[in-house]
Amino acid sequence: MLGVKGGGHGTLGKVWNDLLQLGQVNRYELTIALSVLVVIVGLKMVSKKIPGALIAAIGAQVVSWAFGLGKHVHVVGAVPSGLPPLGMPRLHWGWQVMATLIPTAFAMFVVILAQSAATSRAFATRYDERFSENSDLVGLALANIGAGLSGTFVVNGSPTKTQIVDSAGGRSQLSLLVMVAMVALILLFLTKALAYLPEAALSAIVFLIGVGLIDLAGMRRVFEQRRLEFWLALVTALTVVFVGVEQGILLAIALSLVDRTRHGYRPKNAVLVPDESGSWQPKPVATAAQAAPGLIIYRFTHSLYYANSQQFSDEVSLLASSTEPPLRNPV
Repeated sequence: MLGVKGGGHGTLGKVWNDLLQLGQVNRYELTIALSVLVVIVGLKMVSKKIPGALIAAIGAQVVSWAFGLGKHVHVVGAVPSGLPPLGMPRLHWGWQVMATLIPTAFAMFVVILAQSAATSRAFATRYDERFSENSDLVGLALANIGAGLSGTFVVNGSPTKTQIVDSAGGRSQLSLLVMVAMVALILLFLTKALAYLPEAALSAIVFLIGVGLIDLAGMRRVFEQRRLEFWLALVTALTVVFVGVEQGILLAIALSLVDRTRHGYRPKNAVLVPDESGSWQPKPVATAAQAAPGLIIYRFTHSLYYANSQQFSDEVSLLASSTEPPLRNPV
């Protein structure tokens, strides 16, 4: 978006490097990026059904072609036309090649597994729909087999691309089939026109999509409902930003397992009592509150296994022996 060379390692290093290069900002790149942002935001304020990103990208492409901006800004450049050939990668297979590929492949597997599931769950929750993680993963596996045989990028349930489809009004598989048809048409007939598209325009679109994915209201709800989950999410987000995506996901998995084990080892059980409206309200087990004289409803909040069986036994024995009035057989 700024037209600077960039550089540095990690988020902080890259940001610091960008700040040092502010005097080298490309005014053409910055103007294109800001214009694209204004067009997208302005059209979105008029109507969310208007494909602002598509209009802005086509407009930037036409302006770049008409005024020869390729001399002043970075453009996409020549894109090979036609459909990719199918076949196995031309590699000299051996243990050395496998040792090089396996760590990268595992890192991609972790990112695809976590990011795709999180994206599907987030958008299904947004529209109160059901989804199947198994079906998603089978689809991604088949798509990645096709990607491997055609030499294309790894296929992932990308939150940014999902947000692009969602913001354009796509709600069903039909939108994806239309997108496939459009990609095929571009590869076959429009790659020359695509060469004039400024990279600053694409950067501005992705930047705006990324900003839209920041869900502060959702984080606030998590903080109100379960503090530990909030801190886990915050630590994961900071790790992704300042260290890396793979490290953030692995840390989140490890912390979630620790939290799950801790919760299962010492579950926060309760006794249920009715309130004035007749709804059931949880109370601490130590209160030994009765739902009715001689009746206690004990709620064990986790699966029973060897690590928490003693707590279950102790709490039931306490409730059975120390409540007033004494418990009675409801039969």
